[in-house]
Amino acid sequence: MKFSAPLVPGRLVKRYKRFLADIVLVDGSEITCAVPNTGSMMGLTDPGSRVWLSVSDKPTRKYPHTLEIVEADGIMVGVNTGLPNKLAEEAIRAGMIADLASYEEFRREQKYGRNSRIDILLKDPARGLAYVEVKNVHMSRVAGLAEFPDTVTARGAKHLVELADMAAEGHRAIMVFLVQRGDCESLKLCRDLDPAYCAAFDRATAVGVEAFAIQCQISENEILPVKTIPVAE
Repeated sequence: MKFSAPLVPGRLVKRYKRFLADIVLVDGSEITCAVPNTGSMMGLTDPGSRVWLSVSDKPTRKYPHTLEIVEADGIMVGVNTGLPNKLAEEAIRAGMIADLASYEEFRREQKYGRNSRIDILLKDPARGLAYVEVKNVHMSRVAGLAEFPDTVTARGAKHLVELADMAAEGHRAIMVFLVQRGDCESLKLCRDLDPAYCAAFDRATAVGVEAFAIQCQISENEILPVKTIPVAE
């Protein structure tokens, strides 16, 4: 996925109220930007960190700038949780995730389960339905290891329950962890931060939910899904 326009560099002053951050741009001016991420962003909120922002020309936007990338330990990390569904679609169509590219029909944001929407629904006359849930991953506390989640996510656990229900009904159900950083060669569940989510993951995989992780390479110009990496329980 290429960014539609060049990103604007700056330095992080602080993140606050979850969805806002103050940034100093290279010309010394200070602006407030939107932060499209509900998680803790552990390890990505140090004052002075290099950041890159997209800019919207929509007149209705209160904050035209959006935080897209934060540099941590010399690594560019994508933090926009609005992008993983599109990146997962690119990975599927590129054949990175099992045989999902060969499904005949591809739909986004379809209603299912208990008043929820599945990120991606695949249909095939011969193989039936495949439900694909996508989660953004950006935390790494150990070199080479991505971890999810970075905070308690009751919503994420609910999604696993609903995927398990689909698997129990005989459909394929797939959990895709989209790792928006290029320095991680495997993904592990973060059992110390959210044991309830991890318990839901264990129950889901026990009834047939499949789990995949996709590593991305990040630059100022694009975020590119490049390969599947192992998911360790």
